[in-house]
Amino acid sequence: MTALLDAARDLWSQLDAEGAKAESAGTPMTDEAVRLCQEAGLYTTIVPRDVGGAELPLVDCLDVFAEIARADGSIGWVVMAASTAVSYFGAYCPDSFTDTLFADGVPLVAGQFAPNGVAVPTDGGYHITGDYSFGSGLEHAAWAGSGSITQPTEGDPDYIFAVVPRAEAELRGNWDVLGLRSTASYDYRIDSIVPEDRTFSMANFTRHRGGPVYDLGILPLTEVGHAGWAIGVVRRAIDEAASIARDRQRMTGRTVLAEDPRFRHDLAEAESVHRAGSLWIHRAFRQAQEAAEAGHPASYPAEEFQATTWFTQQATVSLQSLYRHLGTAALRDGPFERCFRDLHAGSQHAMVSPAHTHAFAERLLAAGS
Repeated sequence: MTALLDAARDLWSQLDAEGAKAESAGTPMTDEAVRLCQEAGLYTTIVPRDVGGAELPLVDCLDVFAEIARADGSIGWVVMAASTAVSYFGAYCPDSFTDTLFADGVPLVAGQFAPNGVAVPTDGGYHITGDYSFGSGLEHAAWAGSGSITQPTEGDPDYIFAVVPRAEAELRGNWDVLGLRSTASYDYRIDSIVPEDRTFSMANFTRHRGGPVYDLGILPLTEVGHAGWAIGVVRRAIDEAASIARDRQRMTGRTVLAEDPRFRHDLAEAESVHRAGSLWIHRAFRQAQEAAEAGHPASYPAEEFQATTWFTQQATVSLQSLYRHLGTAALRDGPFERCFRDLHAGSQHAMVSPAHTHAFAERLLAAGS
């Protein structure tokens, strides 16, 4: 157990209440929720220790992110996204920038890093322009992130990550969605001159600080957050379904729902998916960290992507089964209903897309050839 996990557990009731407040008001994550998470250090979970982060082992990161998401899906999403985003720049940018970025502690970084922008070389940096979506947490961030393809006069283009001060990002709203509503994952535009030391190459990065785990690269570090988040949201949904079933008497029956063998079957199936998925995810990330610490990060077959994808997609099916049993209790605003919507929203992210399953199958077939 870690101090950050203890902190997340201590804040559970408060984050639960703040999450419900934001959902009810239709607003972004509340200022109070941001303050609580910052003061507890939750945004530092996966950030290199050299810049003031906790740099927890990946399996501990999973547990912290899961506990926050168990309290509220939107808060959990914003915290895991911000923690992973700032970890990139803490690990891969030179001191000339990190001394500024982390001068007042670990800042909030938010944004989309898909290669939607164009980076034209200028004297000492790039002119980056691009339209982005899914800026989860930008409402409270100090820095806005972006992904771009460089346009060099010589040589091959590169895919780079960059950050600009949040004030330079033009927020455009456009967040009317099924779930994760309080993440306020707005569309935004960037048109900025960015010094080169605020950028790094996604594929050809150099680890300037932090341990060997950062040699795994952007995608595995990002997947940690998505895996932990899903584990937490599904845990809360199953617990809420069981709680509702203990007291709910269906109009068509004389007993409470908890005594219905069909509900019991689907509850057990959902719990089994959660336990199996959590175990697989923890094992996969433990093995990934061990490979990195042994100096062979590229040798690990990225099983964590399939573990996270399988669990997330299977869990959406499990929650659909529970939803059908719970009747109108699942239709009205409440923790189960929010978890149901949030998980379905999160299941559309590229980090849990079917592409990971296809790649996993290719590796299985190649191993036997």
